[in-house]
Amino acid sequence: QVQLVESGGGLVQPGGSLSLSCAASGNIFSINAMGWYRRAPGKQRELVATITSGGSTNYADSVQGRFTISRDNAKNTVFLQMNSLKPEDTAVYYCNADVQRYWYNPRMPYWGQGTQVTVSS
Repeated sequence: QVQLVESGGGLVQPGGSLSLSCAASGNIFSINAMGWYRRAPGKQRELVATITSGGSTNYADSVQGRFTISRDNAKNTVFLQMNSLKPEDTAVYYCNADVQRYWYNPRMPYWGQGTQVTVSS
């Protein structure tokens, strides 16, 4: 089995910063892309940022220039540094990883349990 455990999040004032991290553990042969998604109240889940094992990144337009995604391949961990936070960033943030459990398995997506980020004064 594969588990993704997120940490970080919480309450922050507009303009503030927060950091999220997500560690993958279990039977893991390799991980390709890792990323962060979010779901705001009453909205569908949307992509925030992704990063490949080689370090190529992709960001949603709404967070470009404010958020930074990074990863530690040796620790199967992905990070999200969020700066200049806005009330519209309030959402549950989910970690995602594209995991190959054994060399003969296809890659499959796994999700974390989600962590709440609230931006409010």
